[in-house]
Amino acid sequence: MDAFFAAVEQRDFPEYNHKPLVVGGQPHSRGVVATCNYEARKYGIHSAMPASQAYRLCPQAIFVKPRFEAYKEAAASIRQVFSCFTELVEPLSLDEAYLDVSHTSLHHGSASLIAKDIKKAILEKTQLVASAGVSYNKFLAKIASDRDKPDGFYLITPEQGAQFVEMLPIGQFHGIGKATEKKMHAYGIKTGRELKKQSLAFLLQTFGKAGQHYYDISRGIDLRPVNNHRLSKSVGVETTFQTDIKERQHILEQLNQLLSQALVKLNAKKLSARTVTIKIKYHDFVQITRSQTLSRAISSSWDATGIFDDLLKDTDVGQRHVRLLGVSFSSLHSLAQPLAYQQMDLFDVLGSN
Repeated sequence: MDAFFAAVEQRDFPEYNHKPLVVGGQPHSRGVVATCNYEARKYGIHSAMPASQAYRLCPQAIFVKPRFEAYKEAAASIRQVFSCFTELVEPLSLDEAYLDVSHTSLHHGSASLIAKDIKKAILEKTQLVASAGVSYNKFLAKIASDRDKPDGFYLITPEQGAQFVEMLPIGQFHGIGKATEKKMHAYGIKTGRELKKQSLAFLLQTFGKAGQHYYDISRGIDLRPVNNHRLSKSVGVETTFQTDIKERQHILEQLNQLLSQALVKLNAKKLSARTVTIKIKYHDFVQITRSQTLSRAISSSWDATGIFDDLLKDTDVGQRHVRLLGVSFSSLHSLAQPLAYQQMDLFDVLGSN
């Protein structure tokens, strides 16, 4: 979807149309930009930018707080459209998904015509605009989806795939972030063609397990299936404080509040978790995480006081001001499926006595 949150706001409040619009934190708050429309992007505003910086770039922009229920409702309508075309849908977020239409007979199997029909159906059902990328694998379809926004359509055929990747700057490879891009540049790898020249042994030695993926995608190869039963990798919540906090007890109280919210999300998704992680961002934007794997899986209720004390031991909490805290769960398992194996601890300190 194109500028999804902002597009929903403009649909519901037409007075925002043709004006720079920022969804997220308020101009003088410590929040960040969740998304912005294309009018705002012309001023250099982008997602995750501090709202105060966005205001400096475009003081005339309209700043609105996110309405997540409205976005979830729109996303549900979009998923209903997808289901009319294929059952193989892998959501990436509220506003993005992979669809496998390989076995769809509509339009004699033409993925291009199916994509155009989906775009049309989304617009008619939600009054929202989508962009589509069409190709023979997930990596190239994702790249294609970003090539022609907004209201875009871009096709990369099997005949074009390898050559297309060769010309692609490393920074535009989906899944290669700033740190990996910088590391590749240090080795003289700036395009897909230069990546393709590297041996598998070198890529594995330099980038670990990801080296195999880089070796494949540099050749236009991506064999990952569209997975419509994908389990979330993590579930969590975080909050940025209007005023920095420092007292250790106050921080523990905030962590426990975030824990309660994260447990609600975990339970709603019918998941259990074995690993808990806390995220701390200090006043100077230095960010750390601390994790602990539990002796048993938890799902709906849990007292983490002792765990939080342990996780905070090797941090500067109580000495430095904190601007953001987060709590998340990982090592997730569906409660609908029994664990194949779970070791029980006779002296489980996490159990209730």
